[in-house]
Amino acid sequence: MRNGAFDYITKGDDNDKIIPLLHRALEKVHLARKLEQLQKQVGQKYSFESILGDSVEIKEAIALAKKVAATDATVLLLGETGTGKEVFAQAIHHNSNRGNKTFIAVNCSAFTKELLESELFGHKAGAFTGAVKDKKGLFEEAHGGTIFLDEIGEMPAELQAKLLRVLESGEFIKVGDTKTIKVNIRIIAATNRDLQKEIERGQFRSDLFYRLSVFQIVLPSLRERAKDIPALARHFAELFAAKTNKPVPLLQKDYLESLLHYNWPGNIRELKNIIERSVILNDAGKLTAADLPVELQSSGFSFSAFDLAGVEKTHIQKVLKHTNGNKTEAARLLNIGLTTLYRKIEEYHL
Repeated sequence: MRNGAFDYITKGDDNDKIIPLLHRALEKVHLARKLEQLQKQVGQKYSFESILGDSVEIKEAIALAKKVAATDATVLLLGETGTGKEVFAQAIHHNSNRGNKTFIAVNCSAFTKELLESELFGHKAGAFTGAVKDKKGLFEEAHGGTIFLDEIGEMPAELQAKLLRVLESGEFIKVGDTKTIKVNIRIIAATNRDLQKEIERGQFRSDLFYRLSVFQIVLPSLRERAKDIPALARHFAELFAAKTNKPVPLLQKDYLESLLHYNWPGNIRELKNIIERSVILNDAGKLTAADLPVELQSSGFSFSAFDLAGVEKTHIQKVLKHTNGNKTEAARLLNIGLTTLYRKIEEYHL
């Protein structure tokens, strides 16, 4: 048994015990294989190879993340909202020597000061109204692993001092306690704010900034890596087609052109939402510009085509889609006669 045998049977007991024993042994093997499969899937999901893109900008960010993943250094991820900061944080964690330990993500803007303090550091029973029992904080829960502090620029000043202590000594005190707790964690932080400006305004501690920014990675906006948009769009189309049990739609030229001409203020998160919407609404097996929200449809026009006729055509397409092809209802919504609508449909080859 010490050398790895699953179990043993004594002479004379084999008739009663061998079948149940074999069942338990096979069950253990099955569970071990399932666990191995799941670990492999998690590894693939959070590998750097799963971050799509061939642009120079994203490749440079991935190369930096790969280098820092092998260390225990604190990382500060910078970039606009929706650029994939949590995806990078997950990849850094899972490709580090802490990869098989806990990863916890916290959005610092989602809590009030009091709640955030309790969530991060925990509290003792009786520390405040409603604290009926001791609670472990997320720093304690993440011991041995990684904690990802998203929107770090939103953290209240009082908590910034407590976080600085964790970074400097690995120690903190629960709310309402006097005993110090020591943890071994890696901190990855992210923000879309300019922390240097926040320091100048007195909203962010400079000493905390320097502790957090041991290793900075700036994630490019989708505008800066526009060449990656077609590949990302096809990937999301495949993903949502599978989720909705639909065939993977073909992305037509005018659809991709509209995506390429759009400014993407919400970056990859916005692109993902747009593709999901398109796949859900479309039943034709191909996505055209008409499947996009109106602000994206107009973004795909060249300047020579961006005239009154182009805008009118797009608007009529949108209304017809909304009424499922009911021309009488479309004419009513457009506030034009049915004859006029038929003429426009013929004129624009709709």
